[in-house]
Amino acid sequence: MLFFALKGSDGLGAATAAAAGIELAPHEERDFEGGEHKTRPLVSVRGRDVYVLHNLNGTPGYSANDRLLRLLFFLAACRENGARRVTALVPYLAYSRKDRQTKPRDPVTTRYVAQLFEAVGTDMVVTLDVHTVIAFQNAYRRGSLHLDTRRLFAADIAARLPEGPVAVVSPDGGGVKRAELLREALVAQTGRTVDFGFMEKRRSSGVVSGSLFAGDVEGRTVFILDDMIVGGGTMVRAATACRERGAAAVHLLATHGMMTEKAIAALDDPAIAGITVTDSVAPFAVPLDALGDRLRVLSVAPLLGQTIVNLHEGRPMGDLLTL
Repeated sequence: MLFFALKGSDGLGAATAAAAGIELAPHEERDFEGGEHKTRPLVSVRGRDVYVLHNLNGTPGYSANDRLLRLLFFLAACRENGARRVTALVPYLAYSRKDRQTKPRDPVTTRYVAQLFEAVGTDMVVTLDVHTVIAFQNAYRRGSLHLDTRRLFAADIAARLPEGPVAVVSPDGGGVKRAELLREALVAQTGRTVDFGFMEKRRSSGVVSGSLFAGDVEGRTVFILDDMIVGGGTMVRAATACRERGAAAVHLLATHGMMTEKAIAALDDPAIAGITVTDSVAPFAVPLDALGDRLRVLSVAPLLGQTIVNLHEGRPMGDLLTL
């Protein structure tokens, strides 16, 4: 087995390798004048089970497009040079938010990216808390594996949960299933009753609307869960709605902390007691010092490391995918 982590994902790669008890294999990435580049393994991959970790979130100097192309070229190089099996580990999978046509002539980028992975001979794509699980699973005709952070968040919440009633809330209708799975995991972790709620959200031409709120949060410590935080508006909107309905405290949870400068300003809101994200997209696009001690970062490296071990050794994946 060989495990590679491309430039920009090497920090998470090193932590994942340590968690799995393996070493990072060496590779080369070269940039050429005119913006072109090449990546190649520096060890033989012939007949080997190859795993490649790379995140597809854009950061200063490396767009999502650039990261995607570098990953595809490296996967293709491994296949070209005789790798027995090639698995892409992509904690944040770019272009997954556009998974269906909502307006005439819309693209369906989830499917197009899946076709690119298939074209270069990728045997399996592993991702973490993708925007819409069903769309991801339907788009990938070859192997696909979806991991989630429900148990990671549930264990962290259980370790610091105050006395009193608790609720888990989805900031929009599309995330109801994700939030419900966290609620179930939190009940299993703590044995306590955990209430549930969600906020209505409609988006058109960048304008968000909808004011319906379902669920009782009065007097409760509320945890609002989403797959990502980018601009922060969706989360702040839901947090404000919870506080207006009497929530005792509101904490935000998101797997992918893709905060922009706009988000840092939006999240500096008295309605928000704390923010927890994972290191799935580290390095972060902007410095997070402005959020101070309200920000917590959990590591997904143990989950990714165990996934590599299980896949390589042919172990069942059920323990990683269920409560």
